[in-house]
Amino acid sequence: MSTPAPRTGEQPTTHTPVGLVAFAWALVGVPLAYGLYNTIKAASALFG
Repeated sequence: MSTPAPRTGEQPTTHTPVGLVAFAWALVGVPLAYGLYNTIKAASALFG
């Protein structure tokens, strides 16, 4: 049995490696977490 061809205008399905997705999330998530930590620390000094 063959796989059906994609309809006109549709992109074929691609699979992104799990390691690449994890790396991308870490690349964004680590600086975000650091920034949130510093923001909360500075805000607690103002309001605490």
